[in-house]
Amino acid sequence: MARTGRPKAKNPKSIRYCIRLDEETNRKLEAYVQKERTTKGEAIRQAIALLLK
Repeated sequence: MARTGRPKAKNPKSIRYCIRLDEETNRKLEAYVQKERTTKGEAIRQAIALLLK
């Protein structure tokens, strides 16, 4: 019998951060994630990857 539920992730995201954003930055982030059809978390991970290049 197959197991139900969410499959195991190849790269689980276990570390959490809490950040504060000003209203303008939050509006821009909201607009970006809607346009790109992504999540805030994924957008922030992509931004960090760009910073670390």
